[in-house]
Amino acid sequence: MIEPLTKENFLIYAIKNYDNSGCRGIRDFQDDLKRLRYIKRLLGRYRQTGEIKERLVLNHIIVFYNVFGVDAATRMLFYKIQESLWPELKTFLVFLNCMPKAVMVSNGKLMPESEIPLDNNLVDLLRKI
Repeated sequence: MIEPLTKENFLIYAIKNYDNSGCRGIRDFQDDLKRLRYIKRLLGRYRQTGEIKERLVLNHIIVFYNVFGVDAATRMLFYKIQESLWPELKTFLVFLNCMPKAVMVSNGKLMPESEIPLDNNLVDLLRKI
């Protein structure tokens, strides 16, 4: 059974799944982990204002996936980003073909991806790329 992420085990999980051959120390790891905050902030700003820097969001997500791997990055994103922003997050992950069939939620249960809606405005925007 896969253990759910918690405050206590999140950092250990991130370290175990970190794979950046260009990493020169803890600072590089912390910079890569900060991408979670940037993604969360950009999605939150979109939710509030309706304006999105879609290429910047995509860049942060792609780099995050490159250094943590698809499975670990997805788990960490859904753990750190509040549920109200999951439709926006899912839309980007579907675009990148990284959305799993189910997402582990905080109580350790799996939520089918079909229960998370897509953001239709983002779908239209991303189709133009």
